[in-house]
Amino acid sequence: MPATPAEHDLPKPVSLFEAFCFWLKLGLISFGGPAGQIAIMHQELVEKRRWLSERRFLHALNYCMLLPGPEAQQLATYIGWLMHRTWGGVIAGVLFVLPSLFILIGLSWVYIAFGDVPLVAGIFYGIKPAVTAIVVQAAYRIGSRALKNNWLWGIAAASFVAIFALNVPFPLIVLAAAVLGYLGGRLLPQHFTPGGGHGATDKTFGPALIDDHTPTPAHARFSGSRLALLLLVGAWLWLLPMGLLIWLFGWDGTLTQMSWFFTKAALLTFGGAYAVLPYVYQGAIGHYGWLTPTQMIDGLALGETTPGPLIMVVAFVAFVGAYVQQVFGADQAFVAGALAAALVTWFTFLPSFLFILAGGPLVESTHGELKFTAPLTGITAAVVGVILNLALFFGYHVLWPQGFAGSFDWPSALIALAAAVALFRFKRGVMEVIGACAVAGVLVRLLLN
Repeated sequence: MPATPAEHDLPKPVSLFEAFCFWLKLGLISFGGPAGQIAIMHQELVEKRRWLSERRFLHALNYCMLLPGPEAQQLATYIGWLMHRTWGGVIAGVLFVLPSLFILIGLSWVYIAFGDVPLVAGIFYGIKPAVTAIVVQAAYRIGSRALKNNWLWGIAAASFVAIFALNVPFPLIVLAAAVLGYLGGRLLPQHFTPGGGHGATDKTFGPALIDDHTPTPAHARFSGSRLALLLLVGAWLWLLPMGLLIWLFGWDGTLTQMSWFFTKAALLTFGGAYAVLPYVYQGAIGHYGWLTPTQMIDGLALGETTPGPLIMVVAFVAFVGAYVQQVFGADQAFVAGALAAALVTWFTFLPSFLFILAGGPLVESTHGELKFTAPLTGITAAVVGVILNLALFFGYHVLWPQGFAGSFDWPSALIALAAAVALFRFKRGVMEVIGACAVAGVLVRLLLN
């Protein structure tokens, strides 16, 4: 469809205050996990406001997909940094997370204090099947944009087999996908250009403030002294709170161990929230025993019902662990939980800011260079297979709560099917689907009891 004359007008420059208002709004409405959040940012920033072009958006997204940590929050940080320097990136990244933290602290307390109440139990019973359908939709939505030819489909299928059947660590899958993307870019460049060779990134919504050929801003060019200062500040921001925790509680203290574990999660896990969750599941449940498998799935359900990154489920994990273990005693259980949630949020997201602010100048220097973009295209394809694996992981725990040896949960299956139909066939929003499934869960519990 040809653009209207108004769409060809260059948008007006955006002030830092205008950007602040937008990022605050985004932090309050960014439901639906990373897939939904990226879709919201694309719609708002590329299609409606035209702050940056489609190609610049996807180039930044592919870089964020490569990094460990939550890609949607990192993408917001990247765009904020590109437009308004370091403070713009910090504002965008913090506002993407902060509303979710406060909401999750409140909901975690309600869950742990009143989770056995039939009404609350029924709500969670209905929400968990909806979460499985939402994760499947996330795989579909990312795949529909990333898998534009059979080569990329092949990488996605191989990554699924590797993680599902062969239990290959995700970092190795990322590395293999990057190598395949690099080789594909050299041997089959038409299939490994951004958009998979189908011209997806040639789509335009009119001139953008930061367009395909807009020169790189001065602050986004590489500077050795700026990088050194950034790394120094980042090290201080990690060492100061960690040192205080060791001094107050010792290395084996619960809060210290939580901070250290989620620092490793932030640094060692790739592919965003859907890929990091199995690592958190294994450590928080299997190694430390901070919560149960059922509580973990309930926490994911809470994460899906709140705005902000899905990886904010770590705040739930920390709150429940510190609350139940009564780190500060029975009378201060809520304080312990809230402090633990805030601490792990800090240690989980600090590396994300450093990756963007330090790596952004390199990314801005690689526009149109296939040797850099092709590996990122391969990684994006691999992530689709990993997300599908996670959907099966959650589906198993929801539909067979006692394992395959136990009975099949038919009501949960019907709720999951209804949620999938609502999402795929009728294009209903995530919050609508979760709300309806919560009501269905309450009704099912009333009928069964």
